[in-house]
Amino acid sequence: MKLPFLVLAALAASPAQAESVSPEADACKASGLLALKQRAPQVKDVLIDLDSAKVIHADTAIEGVPVRTVVIGDAYVESGRKDKPQTLVCLIGDKGKVLMTLFSDR
Repeated sequence: MKLPFLVLAALAASPAQAESVSPEADACKASGLLALKQRAPQVKDVLIDLDSAKVIHADTAIEGVPVRTVVIGDAYVESGRKDKPQTLVCLIGDKGKVLMTLFSDR
């Protein structure tokens, strides 16, 4: 009788893990979406594939500007046509400030 309980417990735990969102990825998404919409108003959303995303903690600087985190992964830009994955590169500085968000060409 313990087996059904374990299966239910596993099922109940699964959605929480699947919905786990990285604050770094959230910051990159918001910054990237804002920049994309300025250039192409038809952009609706940016989805970051959290399975492919790598969050790399850093302690470096570019031209004296501290870089604390680098996020690299696949992203999908929704713009009303067939979406293809793009590579996302995002640099985050002190206090979680997004310094740069870059998407590969489509």
